[in-house]
Amino acid sequence: MTLLDLLQWPAMVMTIAASGLITSSQLRRKNWGFWIFLASNVLWAVWGWHSGAYALVAMQFCLAALNMRGAAKT
Repeated sequence: MTLLDLLQWPAMVMTIAASGLITSSQLRRKNWGFWIFLASNVLWAVWGWHSGAYALVAMQFCLAALNMRGAAKT
């Protein structure tokens, strides 16, 4: 197992944490959630590329665009 193979674990933890944060009624926490989601999008895209999961990479680019929109709105 390489270091790139291990990226899926922090990506998963960040995705779960971000999901919880964006459900907050506090705008500051919600904004942090979108930024953490963006960081997890990067990790998932790197892991997906390394693993040959190109549909996952494409999905992360789409989700990153949505997360940027969410961050801008908060």
